[in-house]
Amino acid sequence: MFFDGSRYIRVPDAAFADAEGRTVQLKCTREPVATELALVYQVREGDRLDALANRFFHDPRKWWLIADANPAVLAPEQLLVPGRQLRIPRDRGA
Repeated sequence: MFFDGSRYIRVPDAAFADAEGRTVQLKCTREPVATELALVYQVREGDRLDALANRFFHDPRKWWLIADANPAVLAPEQLLVPGRQLRIPRDRGA
């Protein structure tokens, strides 16, 4: 699920029971890392996080930099509401 070099590989796993009693494996929650703001981008209809990451960082796998820079929005898909102002951080290189 995670590519080589992903910062999530070392995040511990957690197991929870769902409403039916099945065990669900998840990654433990972690606090986003502070990011240095590069610019603010207004979301347009049809935007995707991977496409924005490719545009700003030249790597579609770095979509998580945008998610970390906008910690008030909990789910990545909620970042893509047209008209939302997204903080785009400087590329941390990793």
